[in-house]
Amino acid sequence: MYKKSNFDLSNELEVNVDSGFQGIQHLHTKVNLPQKASKLKPLTNTQKKQNTKKASKRVPVEHTNRTCKIFKICSYRYRGKHKNYQQTWMIIAAIVNLKVATKHFKFCSP
Repeated sequence: MYKKSNFDLSNELEVNVDSGFQGIQHLHTKVNLPQKASKLKPLTNTQKKQNTKKASKRVPVEHTNRTCKIFKICSYRYRGKHKNYQQTWMIIAAIVNLKVATKHFKFCSP
């Protein structure tokens, strides 16, 4: 999907991805993929710690993806007009960004 998107990333950017993006290291220079283990070659403790650090950098992004998925635009067939699909995504992204930006207000007293 990344190949087909023609999304141009600057080579100075470091990209933190999970193991679902295998092969992106051939398309981009600074890719931060987790180490993989196999039956014959298990991960060392330092590799496990590095994978944990890499995963902790991805957590906020994964939480945002989860919040976007709550709107079910990814889960079901989009039944609106094709020309409105991008606008629908932009509205969902705006709602999610507003939620993230105002989440600290629920702890404030009125």
